[in-house]
Parts: sequence; structure tokens; C-alpha cells
Amino acid sequence: MALPLADTPLYNHPLPEIEQWLKAQGCEQDRSDLHCWHVERASWKAQLCLEIEELTVRYLNAGEGGRDIQRSFKYSLTRRDIEAAIFCGP
Repeated sequence: MALPLADTPLYNHPLPEIEQWLKAQGCEQDRSDLHCWHVERASWKAQLCLEIEELTVRYLNAGEGGRDIQRSFKYSLTRRDIEAAIFCGP
């Protein structure tokens, strides 16, 4: 299954292709909450959730005092922009 071009808005990606993209980024699907994914890098961990109108990211223990940092990205953004924003870390 080939992904649409990177400058395609995420809302133009079928769900299986979004899931393939997340797997390619090293994300693992939450088995008990299937719309959520987990990703871990050397300096941060995050939970990504495919919500109805946006993709939300919660960087775990990344803020001041160990607080989580949450960001949301509308599906109207391109996959390239969302990827750059999420995977650069908090």
C-alpha cells in the first residue's frame, strides 16, 4: 500500500494508510485503545490519538515539573507538516 504524496492533507489518507505511516515512524498501536499509538525516542515518549477532528499528541513527562505537554493537529494539515511537528519532539 503506497502512501499519498507527503504534501497531501491527512484527511485524504485512508485509515489503513495512516496506520502504515505511524508504524513506519516507529509507533505501536495501543491494544486496548485502538485509536491511540505510542512512540518512544531517545529523549522523549508520546501518545498519539486519532480523534474525530484532529490528531492529538501527548508528550509524557516532557514539561516543567514532569508535566505532560499536549498538542493537537487538524487533519487538514499535510502529512509532511504533521510529521515534522510531532516527531521533532516536544
